[in-house]
Amino acid sequence: MAYWLFKSEPTAYSFADLMAEPDLTTGWDGVRNYQARNLLRDQVQKGDGVLFYHSSADPACIAGIAAVVRAGHPDPTAFDPKAQHYDPKSDPANPTWYQVSIKAVRAIEPPLGLPFLNGVAELAGMELLRKGSRLSVQPVTERQWKTILSLARSKTRR
Repeated sequence: MAYWLFKSEPTAYSFADLMAEPDLTTGWDGVRNYQARNLLRDQVQKGDGVLFYHSSADPACIAGIAAVVRAGHPDPTAFDPKAQHYDPKSDPANPTWYQVSIKAVRAIEPPLGLPFLNGVAELAGMELLRKGSRLSVQPVTERQWKTILSLARSKTRR
């Protein structure tokens, strides 16, 4: 089992949107960065844990926990001319873009804000906290995952 952090702007798709989905499940579509695509296609597997991160929020934060319920498969939005993430160069016979499907596990209330996370010594070295880190799909170590889960359960954090 591996762990990941997936970023989404809450105005585009929030953790609350995932919680409102039938079966609490959605395809993580629209990823159009080759490095993130490679992770989705080659490394993210069914059963992996996901931290759902709201980027471009005030503050940016980890808003929920999800699980991968389907490993990498072609992103259907790449082939749909009506879809926001349509890519006319993507060929169904040799897909360029991939997605995974995730299912909400639970919200983190209150969310773990980026300023708070920056002050947690156990998270030093986390990709999310690295200056200039922008990748929308990021690996998370088991230690970082356990620290986040512990913080999410804590009643004393701000």
